[in-house]
Amino acid sequence: MKKLLIGFIVLLFLAQACASPTPTSAPTVPPVATEPPVSVTEAPVTEPATVLEGLGGVPCPDSDFTCITLTVPLNHFDPNDSRTMDVVFAILPATGERKGMFVTATGGPGSAGLASADSYTAAFDPSIPEHFDIVFFDQRGVGQSGGLQCINAAAKFYSGDWSADTPQEEAAMADSARTFATDCVAEMGNPEILKYLGTDQAVEDLESFRQAMGDEKLWLYGESYGTQYSQTYTAAHPDHVAALILDGTVDLTLSSEEYYVKQTNAFSDVLQLTLEACNEDEFCAESMGGGDAIAAYNKLAERLKQSPQTFDFPLPSGGTAQRTFSFADLENGAASYMYSQSTRMIFLRALVAYSRNEDLTPLARILYDSLVLDPETLAAIPDPTYSDAIYYGVECQDYGFFSGTPDERAEAWLRAGDEIDATVPHFSTIFYGDMPCIFWPNARADNTRPAPLTADGIPTLVLGAIADPATPVSNGQDVFSRLSDGYLVTQDGGPHVIYGRGISCIDDLVTNFLVNDEMPANRETTCEGSVASEFVPLAPLDGAEFANPLEALRSVDDEIYYLPEYYYWDVETPTSVGCPFGGTLSFEATDTGDSFSLDNCSFTNGFSLTGSGSNNYDEGTFTLEVNVSGLKDGSLTYIRDSEGALHVTGTYGGEAVDLSE
Repeated sequence: MKKLLIGFIVLLFLAQACASPTPTSAPTVPPVATEPPVSVTEAPVTEPATVLEGLGGVPCPDSDFTCITLTVPLNHFDPNDSRTMDVVFAILPATGERKGMFVTATGGPGSAGLASADSYTAAFDPSIPEHFDIVFFDQRGVGQSGGLQCINAAAKFYSGDWSADTPQEEAAMADSARTFATDCVAEMGNPEILKYLGTDQAVEDLESFRQAMGDEKLWLYGESYGTQYSQTYTAAHPDHVAALILDGTVDLTLSSEEYYVKQTNAFSDVLQLTLEACNEDEFCAESMGGGDAIAAYNKLAERLKQSPQTFDFPLPSGGTAQRTFSFADLENGAASYMYSQSTRMIFLRALVAYSRNEDLTPLARILYDSLVLDPETLAAIPDPTYSDAIYYGVECQDYGFFSGTPDERAEAWLRAGDEIDATVPHFSTIFYGDMPCIFWPNARADNTRPAPLTADGIPTLVLGAIADPATPVSNGQDVFSRLSDGYLVTQDGGPHVIYGRGISCIDDLVTNFLVNDEMPANRETTCEGSVASEFVPLAPLDGAEFANPLEALRSVDDEIYYLPEYYYWDVETPTSVGCPFGGTLSFEATDTGDSFSLDNCSFTNGFSLTGSGSNNYDEGTFTLEVNVSGLKDGSLTYIRDSEGALHVTGTYGGEAVDLSE
């Protein structure tokens, strides 16, 4: 997928986990050797466990998968180049009668597939891991296959308040792109592998893996950028693909300019759909100032265009810090939360908070999550599961960007964006997302695009959503129209990437396609969906508005769940959050789920909580045991059971409490 930047912000679309902070040490560069490359000989088909043992398989860290490190040529296309590098693949052997290998290419480029392996597999129908070896991988340069990063250069770059409305702003945008290209490569250490990160090289790593495993054919699933990877592999090795699934599809025939025109319009359209969905939701419209989310967003946008606004942000350590919030910050946060129905709803809650009493804190939480910044210090948080460096390392090899000198190409890009700036209501700077590529070392100069994929003899599912902002649904429709044996599955509304989200209309088609070789009944299938999740009202400003303690603690339950810091938590790193009206909330992982600690934490003025809680994944329960103070004092126990029933007991204001819902 083409990466989204709004004012050069990286927008991560993978899904329900945030960064995993690690020490900010120098990245590990993939080993590049000068001895002759290890020859990958195609093995005879045999038991996967035996093959994995022969390839030196070891348990993947904190995973049910087995990892193998495969030594592959640095340059697959020059037999005289003896340099090599290591790429890591993860395999979960089939538990039953084996049909073959089901390989997932994740999004980005720049995402670590191994980080998603267990969670993705848990969403598969059980018959898939029963009959297939499940395969994930860290693409060359990413995660365990190199760990190349430039987090400091990226944090500086994405935080810029850019637009292209004046010649001065255009010059600043080009200068920022140039600086980032230089700084990012320097932070990586200018590795030797930089010119060999393109998808055409990376898919040959998968081919080496296929040969080493000894399977004749693969079943391929690509999501977002992974569809770019999977289509490239299929075009290069059609005889070794049994079936293909493209989810959130990139149309490789489009030039970068053509792609960004579509993507910029799609993001603007999805924001409009999201705001309209609020207006159609009784609780959202009622909560929004004036009852019109479109007017509320536009009013805030216009105010921020005039000047950034200052506000007090509640710190995770307690207390507050004065911060500023700009128009670019609004669009950065909004765009990054357009990827799914639930995050669109979280964004709407933040917009409601501002429309209600000009509270910018919820929007700032979204911004910091989008930028992967520490809310306490605003420093960049390292994320071992994603690499901005590899995003550009791949993208700048896969696409050419105009022609001429870098300055001439920058000028051509800016002029191509004039119409976008003038006609697209929101997020127009998305169009300039890949501008660092014109300054990137060893970037591709050829603007030609691959031939359309027909995938002769390969049954192919193309999945997409009407409200996909990142890979517009028309991309998949166009790819589908050229396939010799294609099937199109479209979800109304929907997120970016639609498989594995529990929608039976989609997931059952994929399962039958893989396990039973059963094609959809029709060439085109439409599945139901929504633009945004049902709106969850905000906690009231004043605790006196709560009818009883059960209503108050149910509100706390909602507020904790939809905090961006918790919603996108990595379920690993102990984390603290500043509560809106004072105090702190902390959470950390346990053997059964999450534990909470609340220290005078107030989501509503006049209702402060001190105590503990838990989210038990095994039992499906959420519990709070807290002393409350403010309007009234008390000691309460709140339980949301596995069926969603609510119960609170204890004392409140000197009276016994025993309430259920």
